[in-house]
Amino acid sequence: MNGPALESLRGALRGPVLAPGDPGYDEARGIYNAMIDRRPAAIAGCVDVADVRTVLSFAQDAGVELAVRGGGHSGPGLCLVDDALTLDLTPMRWVDVDQETRTARVGGGSQLGDLDHATHTFGLATPAGIVSTTGVGGLTLGGGHGHLTRRYGLTIDNLLSADVVLADGTSVTASENDHPDLLWALRGGGGNFGVVTSFTFRLHPVDTVGVALTVWPVDRTREVLQWYREFLPAAPQELTGFFALLTVPPAPPFPEPIHGRKVCGVVWCYTGDLEGDRLEKTLTVVNTPGPPAFHFTTPMPYPALQSMFDGLMPKGLQWYWRGDFFDAIPDDAIAVHEQYGQNLPTGLSTMHLYPVDGATRRVDAGDTAWAYRHATWSGVIAGIDPEPANADLIRQWCVDYWSDLHPYSMGGAYINFLGEEESADRVRGTYRDHYDRLAAIKHTYDPDNFFQANQNIPPATS
Repeated sequence: MNGPALESLRGALRGPVLAPGDPGYDEARGIYNAMIDRRPAAIAGCVDVADVRTVLSFAQDAGVELAVRGGGHSGPGLCLVDDALTLDLTPMRWVDVDQETRTARVGGGSQLGDLDHATHTFGLATPAGIVSTTGVGGLTLGGGHGHLTRRYGLTIDNLLSADVVLADGTSVTASENDHPDLLWALRGGGGNFGVVTSFTFRLHPVDTVGVALTVWPVDRTREVLQWYREFLPAAPQELTGFFALLTVPPAPPFPEPIHGRKVCGVVWCYTGDLEGDRLEKTLTVVNTPGPPAFHFTTPMPYPALQSMFDGLMPKGLQWYWRGDFFDAIPDDAIAVHEQYGQNLPTGLSTMHLYPVDGATRRVDAGDTAWAYRHATWSGVIAGIDPEPANADLIRQWCVDYWSDLHPYSMGGAYINFLGEEESADRVRGTYRDHYDRLAAIKHTYDPDNFFQANQNIPPATS
């Protein structure tokens, strides 16, 4: 990608093209995980479908490897490849809401905060992640789960259609009626099949939700997890709560006496009736495993809950994560959580267990590429710290924790929680019996595996 080639690309795009040495290049190649330090040959911002098609054609003609960036939240940094071309969708941040049909059409570079902001004014929302700066595209293509999942399913369960530019430049709309095989693959199959320039989602009535934070001393992890594993799956689907091991941050609403303490806890979201003291009555059970060190409840606009952790975990931290699905939390697994929770290596390092039961199980196992409809929790272990000097420390803690916990898992993981240096067998294990169908669809839409800067599914050979 020499000077004349880059100038040719710049002249053909409406969006910016940044190369090493250009003002803004280092900022543009920065992504959420600062542990990733890669230098693409160029970053091409796309403002519309025409730009996307131009970049794809340029990359193929030049024989340059391509990566695609939506929100830049990929833990392994799959949106950046050294000396390759990044097709950057971040200029395509827009949301159109149709109040009558309760749907939203969302640009491929949009973030969850864009979607939540646009839908909340109509008292609507769709299930998604828990950090508002997460890209809608990457989250959706991996499956997508969050505070609304027990009640309204996964993000992909609410994906009605997608506009896609294929490797050969063809633009198609994948829906139940047109290219249904492609829509099936996009519902959890990752970025293997094309560049998704827009998504259309089903929306649900969500406005003000009940939020609660409950933490116990970390040495109560056994009692709390033994209670949590029984209580939550039996709870009404209007109530969800992800379990966490963490260090209490020095910030509200946590009182100063517990700042810096290692704790176990649950972040609750209640989408039921908030009249009277319904939320408080629903959560009186938090005293069952022992008195909490802190328990806080409040009504909150849904977008405020979605952005509640943004300040705690901004862009630019060192991250190393791994994940697994779990259908149970046996006592031996709890012993692993106890050990590593007592030894959190840094103040931001954590472990989360996200509930993925409830409405998720109302979708047939064969209806989407998501292969773990009977999972109860999607777990992630994340070593996090601002200091690059601690990268090895948080990586080793994460790997050791995951290695000791993995035998109690279902074998595969949420594709967005796969980390660096994980094998092709892990990708296959994540898709289980759906893998061969995904490989066949890959052969149909991307037979040359042009889109391979992802958790890759090579095309079937026949």
